[in-house]
Amino acid sequence: MEPEQVPSAPAPATSRRELRAAADRSGNRASRRAARTSRARSTLTPWALRWGPRTAVLSTLAAATIAFPVVDATTGTDVELGPGTVSASAAAAGLPTAYEVLSSTLPQATPTTLLAAGSGPRAAAEPVSRSLEREPLPGCDGDIRTTAPNGQIPQSDLCSLWDPDHALRGDAAVALSELNLNFRAAFDRDLCLTDSYRPLSVQRRLAVTKPGLAATPGLSNHGWGLAIDLCSSETASADAMAWLRTNGPVFGWENPAWARRGGSGPYEPWHWEYVPGTEAMGTNWS
Repeated sequence: MEPEQVPSAPAPATSRRELRAAADRSGNRASRRAARTSRARSTLTPWALRWGPRTAVLSTLAAATIAFPVVDATTGTDVELGPGTVSASAAAAGLPTAYEVLSSTLPQATPTTLLAAGSGPRAAAEPVSRSLEREPLPGCDGDIRTTAPNGQIPQSDLCSLWDPDHALRGDAAVALSELNLNFRAAFDRDLCLTDSYRPLSVQRRLAVTKPGLAATPGLSNHGWGLAIDLCSSETASADAMAWLRTNGPVFGWENPAWARRGGSGPYEPWHWEYVPGTEAMGTNWS
């Protein structure tokens, strides 16, 4: 009986030609893989290459945060995320809600009365806000205390203005100071005054030196602490006068009709009066 024949393994290629062919086949496979990888990367934008991995991480974190149920601290039930909602664990730890954290980063609005106009005045038509709580004239409560005659009001019954050389009755002084705060925001300076409360002695002197321009002594609204005179720097400024004509009445201050061009009295654009006070007293003199 002949012995069983066992097939032998093919002899390895030993010729140089066969070795080169095998190497070429191996190299071609590697080249094709590299080309496929290169083509895949070439279709990605620089943004995707840079932010793709980061976006994946951020998405995972966001999903973990948003998907985590928000629990009402009082009922223990799931609620939608919104103002005042907080998880039980966050409430126990005294931590703020996500809504509070996010909303706390929003910029706060600035009251219009504090927005300075820079080098130019604020538009005259812009409404003047009086909603901001403030003390326009420190040390003056705005009360009317005097019962003294015209031009004989004691200094203790008057309120000094931002310029200590000028004073008015309490209510008129506070209202004018509020107007001045807004004027300062618009023009970056205080309202300039030449006259305010006028003692009787000064009224008498002006009646002699400026006949026709000064009221009869003892009848002047300056003598009641209810009138002011503006500096020529204000009356010469069209912007300032336009602003005052628009905003002054908001605070009770007006250039009276008799003092305007074509009015019943002399033309005095510098003369302004606190209308609530003059109307209550029934006066109509400068």
